[in-house]
Amino acid sequence: MMIVVVNNAPPRLRGRLAVWLLEVRAGVYVGTYSARTREMIWDQVAGLIEDGDAVMAWPAQTDAGFDFVTVGRNRREPADFDGLKLVAFHPDRTVL
Repeated sequence: MMIVVVNNAPPRLRGRLAVWLLEVRAGVYVGTYSARTREMIWDQVAGLIEDGDAVMAWPAQTDAGFDFVTVGRNRREPADFDGLKLVAFHPDRTVL
């Protein structure tokens, strides 16, 4: 199973995701595909996200049991900590 979550995604990307995945909530898409198809879907997300942001997670042979990637302007980014993938949170620098 794979999960894609998008924020501020353009309608064209949301429509493209709806062709491949089931939208269970606004901006949350789920499905089960091979690694090759998952990579093709992520390439489309990364290419069409514009000013939005997205994250994709899927089961993997890691200590956590899953892996994930992100794209776009988001304050949460993947960070490697001794081989364990964690999430780094960057405070919003535009708010004073």
